[in-house]
Amino acid sequence: MPYTTVLFDADGTLLDFSRSEDEAVRATMLFAGITPDDEKVATYSRINDGLWKMLERGEIEKSVLLYRRFELFCEHYGYGGVDARAMAREYMEQLSQRGYMLDGASALLDSLYGKVRMYIVTNGVDFIQRRRYAHSGLDKYFDGLFISGELGFEKPDKRYFEAVEAAISDFDASTTIVIGDSLTSDIKGASNYSLDSCWYNPKGKPCTDVATPTYTVSDFQGVYNVIMGAKES
Repeated sequence: MPYTTVLFDADGTLLDFSRSEDEAVRATMLFAGITPDDEKVATYSRINDGLWKMLERGEIEKSVLLYRRFELFCEHYGYGGVDARAMAREYMEQLSQRGYMLDGASALLDSLYGKVRMYIVTNGVDFIQRRRYAHSGLDKYFDGLFISGELGFEKPDKRYFEAVEAAISDFDASTTIVIGDSLTSDIKGASNYSLDSCWYNPKGKPCTDVATPTYTVSDFQGVYNVIMGAKES
């Protein structure tokens, strides 16, 4: 039986977050009088990823994360005279202006549109995510956007998915699937709520014991096959 309700993660699954982040970080560094380069961008990204993992584990508040990543970045390079909180505000503004579809994502959504109900389930800041979705054209495909900043809970928290279920009419867990690229956020979140999941894993990353996806695919054709019933393992 094919799925009828699909909960799509956005960044890294449908949207090219790496490109958006790279551009926004470089613009923010210039704003702060810092000459950007690949090494500095990679350092910021590593710090940011670590803090988001902490957020998923409930070890840091999002309001702190949003500026703490720039404090740690400045501490790493010894930028004592840089206003890290001003950098944080500038970065959020820069990021909100950038939303790019991954190659093949539009074709996948075109092929699914009208056949299943589709929703976005994402961790993020509400105004940033809504602007980015509008910029990318992603919003036209979906029946709803569920952003952690508006719901008050982050994936993989069970309460996040409770809020999603409450907002979707005729929600049926047996015909609902979560599609995402993150084991710690998307796949673990689906597991916590007893939903099927499809791990979108184009880089062939090893599956850890954090969570076990129902399906693993390496491309968008695989995602389509899983949703429509020609399921891969």
